[in-house]
Amino acid sequence: MDSSTALRIFRALAKRYPDALEPGRDRGTPFQVLISTILSAQTTDRAVDAVAPTLFSRFPTPQALAGAEIGEIEMIIHPTGFFHTKARHIIGTSQALVRDFGGRVPGTMEELLTLPGVGRKTANIVLAHAFNIQEGIAVDTHVKRIAGRIGFSDETDPDRIERDLTAIYPRELWGSINTLFISHGRTLCTARNPRCPECPVRRECRYSRKQRSVWRKA
Repeated sequence: MDSSTALRIFRALAKRYPDALEPGRDRGTPFQVLISTILSAQTTDRAVDAVAPTLFSRFPTPQALAGAEIGEIEMIIHPTGFFHTKARHIIGTSQALVRDFGGRVPGTMEELLTLPGVGRKTANIVLAHAFNIQEGIAVDTHVKRIAGRIGFSDETDPDRIERDLTAIYPRELWGSINTLFISHGRTLCTARNPRCPECPVRRECRYSRKQRSVWRKA
């Protein structure tokens, strides 16, 4: 896809979801952003918001969380799902912060990727929301689905999808792609039964064009 078409799609989605481009909610300290982002995998913001106050009240610093009993952490974060793995990751990450970074969250992609449970998606979110650094585009399930449907990328690997998106869009828009695509994915371009007739980018969307062709033949 050429950049002019990609920008036209961005503008159409931005007009449809203006709230997605508004400054995000206060996510707390860099440490809280990091731990909350790890907890957010395969769950909702609501689930994370429900457990975060208890977790950070009990363990407000990397030093405190690094020495936590895994059973207590699992009990607190249980509602977020995958709590065994997430508990290991947030304790391991806290230990790495204390051991390798003096108890501070690092502000580079390379350093963040050394932390347990932190991949490019998590690192991109932390850099954007904790440090206002646009290093890349966080590719979650919504971004992956929409990038494939519209025709931004034919890849299935998130890192390769990110590469394709960053090649199309200028850096100043990278931080908005994730929130904009999430809004579209939750509202119209859902995993099941996408509402293509209501979509503002249906004429540019590869998936929508294929659907229209099927409807005409039916």
